[in-house]
This record gives sequence, C-alpha cells and structure tokens, in this order.
Amino acid sequence: MEVPSFLRQLVKETEKMVTFFFKGGRREQGVDDEYFENEEDVGRPYLDRPILEKDTAEGGSKWGINYGMASMQGWRAQMEDSHTCMPEMTNALPEWSYFAVYDGHAGRTVAQYCSRHLLDFILHTGCVTVHEAVDQVKDGIRDGFLNIDRHMHSLARNESWDHSGSTATAVMISPRNIYFINCGDSRTFLCRDGQVVFYTEDHKPINPREKERIQNAGGSVTLQRINGSLAVSRALGDFDFKEVEWRTQTEQLVSPEPEVYELERAPEDEFLVVACDGVWDAIGNEELCAFVRNRLQVCDDLREICSQVIDLCLYKGSLDNISIIIICFDGAPKVTREALQQEAELERVIEQKVAEIINVIRSKDEEPDLLYVMKFLASEDIPGLPPGGGISCKRDCIIGAYQKYAAAFRSLEPMDIACSDDST
Repeated sequence: MEVPSFLRQLVKETEKMVTFFFKGGRREQGVDDEYFENEEDVGRPYLDRPILEKDTAEGGSKWGINYGMASMQGWRAQMEDSHTCMPEMTNALPEWSYFAVYDGHAGRTVAQYCSRHLLDFILHTGCVTVHEAVDQVKDGIRDGFLNIDRHMHSLARNESWDHSGSTATAVMISPRNIYFINCGDSRTFLCRDGQVVFYTEDHKPINPREKERIQNAGGSVTLQRINGSLAVSRALGDFDFKEVEWRTQTEQLVSPEPEVYELERAPEDEFLVVACDGVWDAIGNEELCAFVRNRLQVCDDLREICSQVIDLCLYKGSLDNISIIIICFDGAPKVTREALQQEAELERVIEQKVAEIINVIRSKDEEPDLLYVMKFLASEDIPGLPPGGGISCKRDCIIGAYQKYAAAFRSLEPMDIACSDDST
C-alpha cells in the first residue's frame, strides 16, 4: 500500500528534528545509546525510517485495576523491549498485580527471558504471600533479581547467548501496598490526587554511589559510561561487566540489584506509569502525568492513550524503542462531558487556523505545505492544548484539517486555469 504524501512529509519532518544525531549516514556516540560498540561489529543501530506499527494490549482485574500497554520499535534497528502485564498475579495471589517493562540493549535475549521468568524467580523465594510482611516481600523481590541473573549468567556461558543486557522497572501491587522496583534507567511513577508523589531513581554511572561501586570494581566512568561503553550502572545480563572475581554479585561494574520501595495505597491513587527510557528521553514526569490525566478525561481506551504518548515522544525526537504501561485505579480521572466539549472546541479552533493558513498560502499562489502549517501552529498561542503535550499531540487533527482544505485547494486549480483561459 502506498504511503500517503502527507505522512511521508511528516516522517521527513521528524527526520529533520533528529538530524543532529546523524553525520554522513552514521550516528555519533551519544548518551542515549545504552550500549555502544563499533558499528562495523553490530551494524547501524538506527533505521532510515521509523517503524510506526504498535503492539497494544489491555486488561483488568475484578479488584478495580485496569491497564493499557503499547510499544513501538521506532527508529531502532531492532525491537529490544519486552514487558509483563499480570493484573491478577497468580491463582494463589489473585488480588495482587504485577507489571514490568524490560528495556534490552545489545540484543533482546535477556529482556525476553526476564519478561517470561523474572516473576517466577521472585515468587519461588517464598517471600511473597497473602500475609504480606513488607520487608520480606522486598527481600524476595531483590533475591529474585539476583537469582535470575545468576541463572542467566550460567545459561549465557553454556548456550551461546548474545551479549545483551536489560534494565527492568516494575510495580507489584497488593491490596495494601504498591512496591516500586527499578534496576537501570527505565522509570515508574505514581500519580496521586493529580500529582507525582513517587518516582523511581535512574541508575546512571555518574551517580556518586554508582560511580564509587564501579571504581571499586576496577572500572572507570568515561563519557558518562562504564569504561566508555555502557550508559546504565544497574541491569540484568551484561555479563561482560560482571567478571570481577574479587567482587560479590552486587559489587560488580554493573549490578543486578534492584532498588525496591513500598508505598501504602490510598483512595486518592489515580494511576501508575511504567515506561522505558524511550519515553523519558522525550518527556518529564510532571509533563507526562499532566498529559495522561488530561487524556483520561476525553478517552476511556487506555491503549489509545498509551499510543498517544508514544506518538508524542516520537514527535519530540525520541530515537529509542518506546514501551509504556498505564495502570489505573478507581480514583483515576473519568471521561466528562465538559472535557469532551472542550476537546471538540479545541479541534474546531485548530481546523479553523489550518484553513486560514492554507488560504494565506493560496493567496501567494504557492502550494500548501503540511510542514509549514505545523511549524506555524507551533508558534501560535492556542489556549486549551493538552498540558504536557502541546500542539504536538494534536497532530492527527492538524493532518485531517490539512487534507480537507489542501484537497479543496487543489480541486480548485483546474477551475482557476479554465477561468484564466476564458478571460483571454
């Protein structure tokens, strides 16, 4: 199927927004690549065109938890993200939920293995029970991470695994608490009563505590990377960075130890966001919180909201794989008639502005150009735009209006020519 010209133009515009990452068809080393090797060894890490198809899912539990998930390969040459969504964790723990995003690098093996097996390793410790001793649960999560990493290290030696690693960010939700789990630079936050009340800390080599561990293991931090190569300081896998014999498992150059925090649930809890750094490279916690809250008031399809977040991040210049899970509690914002009316009015204003811009272009006998229209709108002060998203998140509305009025303009061209011929 032929790609519409307006979509080709949009892709070209996105390319222009990220050309500073490219020189002569080759990408410069940058801090947003988690793992860097010679491109001749691993091939070009980026595509000439992004892959825009999305994998989506949704579900819920009878205990009032609903989720939506979306992921997209984007500009990356491979899709290395994986995820786990279990609104009812096990038959023995039906009121518990578990959601996780695994952001692979230098391959997908570790991320995929963790998405299938990490929860089993956590539960196998016997520390997660209906009686919920909080410290015991946290110990079980930590031991599950260390155990699966030790197991994968053995498999990697014996089964010719790739050299991949994976960050992991997750939430385990019990009837009383939310357990925040993080290993690497993916991130999770909780929105409560309209505000981000907790978010996980990214594990970067430049963090003082992480840098001290790396140096104590005989490594260095160069260009914000471990030994100039790896841009995360904690991850599962990455076994080339875990071969220091005189250091324990958690004292290696790269540690598989997660940080685990618990927060007591409250009626004001609205939603959780669990996402890879392809999201956080483009948008901050507060911005994303405001955007999701706004979208929940006009859309009850969590898959669609996740897809809108991905599109927003892509347009803002994210070059990575992008994966996001949104988990809603009973206290999440609901669709309202007032919000729907405001959204309809906003789109009417945008459509009117697109028509005005095209008319101005037409008056100059020039071809209407989508890129010009979008740039012009970006410079305008338009009230009522979604917080955190701005004009970027109304791209579909702009494209629809552009197609409508640009097509009308082109249909008039033969008539104008005929009138001109008659006058002569």
